[in-house]
Amino acid sequence: MNSKSDILVVGGGPCGAFAALTAAKLGVKEVVVCEEHKEIGLPKHCAGHVSLKGLRQLGLSLPQKIVENQIRGAVFYSPSGREFRVELGTSVTLVLNRELFDKYLADLALQAGVRYMLGARVQSFQWKHNLVTGVSLTDQSVESDVVIDAEGYSSTLLKTAGLKTLDRSMVVNAIQGEIDKVDDVDADFVEVYLGKKYAPGLFVWIIPRRDSSAKIGLATKSGNPRECLGYFLEHHPTARKKLKNSRVISLSYHPIPLGGPIPKTCHNGLLIVGDAASQVKPTTGGGIIMGLTCAKIAGETAHQAIQKGNFSEAFLSTYQKRWRKAIGFDMAVMRQIRLMLNRLSDQQLDKIVALGSQLHLDQDIKHVRDIDFQGRGIMPIFRSPAAWVVALYSILTSLTTPL
Repeated sequence: MNSKSDILVVGGGPCGAFAALTAAKLGVKEVVVCEEHKEIGLPKHCAGHVSLKGLRQLGLSLPQKIVENQIRGAVFYSPSGREFRVELGTSVTLVLNRELFDKYLADLALQAGVRYMLGARVQSFQWKHNLVTGVSLTDQSVESDVVIDAEGYSSTLLKTAGLKTLDRSMVVNAIQGEIDKVDDVDADFVEVYLGKKYAPGLFVWIIPRRDSSAKIGLATKSGNPRECLGYFLEHHPTARKKLKNSRVISLSYHPIPLGGPIPKTCHNGLLIVGDAASQVKPTTGGGIIMGLTCAKIAGETAHQAIQKGNFSEAFLSTYQKRWRKAIGFDMAVMRQIRLMLNRLSDQQLDKIVALGSQLHLDQDIKHVRDIDFQGRGIMPIFRSPAAWVVALYSILTSLTTPL
């Protein structure tokens, strides 16, 4: 059985839904989303920690039932337990119920006229003369003028088609769970635990909710994430005391690409967004705001292609030029920061955290309001001599440490 659409989106996660919503709101009549799972929002992976500023810039005002907490700061712990606290005064981030958030975006898309095909696993792209003309599912084919690949990290379709995928050498394996009670964690602050000893390649996070529970997770470049989490809970000098009466439940696993965007995100008849395009912050592994920013551009570009009847790579490359202008500089800076952090030993991280506290660097960081576009966001900090001291020390110590 065959059917026809103007735009077909592979993947019903936030990026797929937002790209479809954008195109439909602009007037594209036949927008179809193929989602392999039978229910939107499941399985849950991401912690759902997003910036208020990023949501506002995307025009998203969320129902309160989706918001689990508002955060106004962060506490960073070095491997030995040294503390560096940043208090931002007002709430800058939200903790979202990811299942409800995904369903909310899907509902908006449905209201705009998008058609969803649930339980529809896409097997491959359809091709005609080097042009993507649709997709093949298990029991049918769907033709489309433009395909938007928002399938996520797996990049199965891209690999099958022989197209360039993300940098596997900079992928970390994450585990995400929930803690039933965290009485000793300040509900206004996320906690970040650094160190190769516990989470080589990224860090451990604790994100509190309003009901005294929390989300906990880590991502690691090596080892078993579950074993790493168990080791952290048992051995970290600060966390083991805070969480001694807590119970970790409902664990899930997912990889996070930290290598920055793939070099080519368009082809004839095809746009690539979100985790499939590795549009994820290399510093933190956060991908919602960056991915939605690119998804919006993808939806707009696909709409323009429909209007012009031009689905060539040359025309669709507008998408790549626009997202690079929007986030390219920040992604490049964050990638370099990630590479530097990966070089630092736990002893050096201890010294850097201590140095930041001694020089009161938190007073300079507290004025930062853009946690998504970190390349531009850190520029005002460097008006401070303390920031230069910490940055130069970090850079010089990382250069003396082999990978």
